[in-house]
Amino acid sequence: MPLTETHYPDSYYYHSANQIKDRPYLQEDIKTEVCIIGAGYTGLLSAINLAEKGYKVVVLESNRVGWGASGRNGGQVGSGHNKKIHELEKDYGESLARDLWNLSEEAKSVVQERIKLHKINCDLKQGNASVSNDPNDDRMHRDYVEKLNSDYDYKLIRYMDSSEVSEMFHSPFFNGGGSLDMGGMHLHPLNYALGLADAAEKLGVTIYEQSKVISYTKSEPSLIKTNKGNVTAKIVVLACNAYLEKLERKLAVKIMPVNNFILATEPLSKEDARYINRDDVCVHDNKFHVHYFRMSQDNRLLFGGGENYTRTYPKDLKSYVRKPMLDVFPHLSKTAIDYAWGGTIGVTVNRMTHIGRLEKNIYFSQGYSGHGVALASLAGTIIAEAIDGEATKMDIFGKVKIPTYPGGTLLRWPGFYLGMLYYSLRDRL
Repeated sequence: MPLTETHYPDSYYYHSANQIKDRPYLQEDIKTEVCIIGAGYTGLLSAINLAEKGYKVVVLESNRVGWGASGRNGGQVGSGHNKKIHELEKDYGESLARDLWNLSEEAKSVVQERIKLHKINCDLKQGNASVSNDPNDDRMHRDYVEKLNSDYDYKLIRYMDSSEVSEMFHSPFFNGGGSLDMGGMHLHPLNYALGLADAAEKLGVTIYEQSKVISYTKSEPSLIKTNKGNVTAKIVVLACNAYLEKLERKLAVKIMPVNNFILATEPLSKEDARYINRDDVCVHDNKFHVHYFRMSQDNRLLFGGGENYTRTYPKDLKSYVRKPMLDVFPHLSKTAIDYAWGGTIGVTVNRMTHIGRLEKNIYFSQGYSGHGVALASLAGTIIAEAIDGEATKMDIFGKVKIPTYPGGTLLRWPGFYLGMLYYSLRDRL
C-alpha cells in the first residue's frame, strides 16, 4: 500500500503516458553501494550508467518517477547551453567554450542512444526552431548560425528569413528571422522518464517512490533517512534540482526555483496543425520570458508561456497560459484548452548547469535553467563516470563557477523577483 496518495499533475503527459507503475515505498533499513535521491532524468541515468558498470544502486523518490520537471517540461532537446556560443567564448574563453559545446552535443546523443537502446516510445522527432518578434534580432540569428557553421563545423543549423518564419508558423507575433536546428529534437518527457525507470529496473536498480529523504549524513558511509526507512550507502547522488528544498543548503543557494506553465489544446485537424507548425518542429522565441511550443502526437498545440516566482501557481492556469498563446496565435481564440499544468525548474545566476561533488562520496547536479532534457541526461552519464573513477567531463563543468544567489535561500526571492520584473518590462517594450 502507498504511504500517501501522491498523484501526477493533471497534464496532457499524464493522460497520454504509456504505462505508470506503482512502486513500493521504503519501509525498512537497507544497505547499498550508491543511493540516488531523485527519480528524474539525472537520477535515472545515473542509476542506469552505474548499474551497467556493476554497482548496486537504490533510487529514492519523494513522489513518483518523473513527477517533477522531468515529467512536466516542454519536451525540447536543444543544442548547446542556455548561453549562446559567443557568450560562452566571451565568458569562459574559446577552449572551455569548445569543451562545453562538445559536451552539449554528447548530451543530445545520450538522449537518442538511450531511447533507441531501451526502445522507449516517447515520440522523438527532429527539429528545433528559434524565432523572434523583433526584426532587429535578424543579425543575431545570422551570426549565431554562421558561428556554428564555420567555427564549430556544425552544419545541422541554418538561417531562416522572416518570410520563411511567417510561412512556417503563420503567426503575426514573429516579425523577424530565425534559425532551424535539425540536430535539435523534441519528445514526450514523461514517457522518456518512465522508459528510463523501466530500463534501470531491468538492470537491477531498486526504485522506491513516495520515500522523501528528510536528512543524510556526509560521512562514509552515509546514512540517508526517510520517514519509514533508512539507507546506508557508500556514495550519495543528489538529483533533486528545483525540489531540493532544505535537504542541502550549500546547493540550495546556487539555484532559484522558478515556476513555468504549459497548456494543451484540444486536438487540431492535421491541416490546422501544419498551418501553425508546418514541419512539426519544436519552437522557442527570444523573449526573456520565453514562449515555446510544439505539436503533440495527436495534433494538440502544446504551448508554454508565463512564469511566476512565488510558492503557488495562478488559480486559473488555463486562462493564464491561454493569454500568451493568443498573443502568438490569435486565430485559436475559439480553440478549447483541455489541460494546463505547471512545474518548477532550477535556474542558476549565470544560467549554467551546476555539476560536481560536495564531499568525496557526495555528488550532485542541478540548475539546468530550461535545458534539462539533454543536460540532465548528460549529467547522469557524467556523474556515473566520475563515481567510477573518470571525472574528466565533470571537471569541465567544474571550471564554470556558479555564483551564490545574494541573500541565500532567505533573500533570493525578492531580489530575483525584482530582476524578473525588469526583464518582463523589457519584453513588453
